[in-house]
Amino acid sequence: MNTAKPFKLIDRFNRHVDYVRLSVTDRCDFQCVYCMTDDMTFVHRSKVLTLEEMGQIAAAFVELGVSKIRLTGGEPLIRSNVMSLVEHIGQLSGLKELTLTSNASQLQKYAMALKAAGVKRINISLDSLDGERFHQITRTGRLEQVLSGIDAAIAAGFERIKLNTVILKGRNDDEILDLTRFAMEKGLDICFIEEMPLGAINEHSRSLSFFSSDEVKAVLDSAFTLQETAVQTNGPSRYYDVLGTKNRVGFISPHSHNFCSSCNRVRVTAEGRLLLCLGNEYSVDLRQVVREFPHDKKRLQQAIIDAMDLKPERHHFDVEDDGVQIVRFMNMTGG
Repeated sequence: MNTAKPFKLIDRFNRHVDYVRLSVTDRCDFQCVYCMTDDMTFVHRSKVLTLEEMGQIAAAFVELGVSKIRLTGGEPLIRSNVMSLVEHIGQLSGLKELTLTSNASQLQKYAMALKAAGVKRINISLDSLDGERFHQITRTGRLEQVLSGIDAAIAAGFERIKLNTVILKGRNDDEILDLTRFAMEKGLDICFIEEMPLGAINEHSRSLSFFSSDEVKAVLDSAFTLQETAVQTNGPSRYYDVLGTKNRVGFISPHSHNFCSSCNRVRVTAEGRLLLCLGNEYSVDLRQVVREFPHDKKRLQQAIIDAMDLKPERHHFDVEDDGVQIVRFMNMTGG
């Protein structure tokens, strides 16, 4: 009888890392103003991990005790043959939850296949219900395409679907209640996210557009009764039940309510950088390992284990300073 304890990835601050966000691509069919510049330079395809390499890395993490993997981008569903990776990860023994973050543009095509491959939950970005405003924020997106994608995800029957909304002062802060009511009508959760200062953008001033979670909650309190819940989803969200409904409202607040003390996650970029923190540049090059030593699982796993010593105690986002501390953009970071 095997009585060995399951392996755990533990960092220097005794935090158990059991959640990996794996970026399938840094490319996207949208160019959201808080995520990219309008003249983005993307990673050369030769430097992007192959789907097979991503599968090897995912398997290595799961064997090291990771129980949740979220596929992100860019927009993961525009990656050619992405379903082969989804199906591979969905079959990994020991993985408890496979989830996805998407802009919903491709969900009409892929929702049913994703559900069949083992994806349990989907997060969908939606920052406006006004078609013209939605196009301005995404630069290229069509609202009707996203709404159809949301309906397709609902029809597919995922365990939970959550809308993610970045609120920008003077841009969409007047839609907080409308977006919440839309989520409630659809039977979805909604999470409001403070804009994160990743990458140098010139479309707007992040310090002037910043709208805190507390400000969002004050708007919601004017129309709903929110009751804090102890629900944990392995992510940084703080959740509230909307009394009288089955819906939840969440907040991700990297500025105003730092969540680093309980951080249980790391990110792998599309080019194979293992990022130990959203708001720092500490990283390990896993692409070098899988290409220099192909199929050497033990060497790959040791690189991951050693990387835990680089995970910092916390990030430092300063909303008062419009200077850029992190040079990579959100699409490069992996959600």
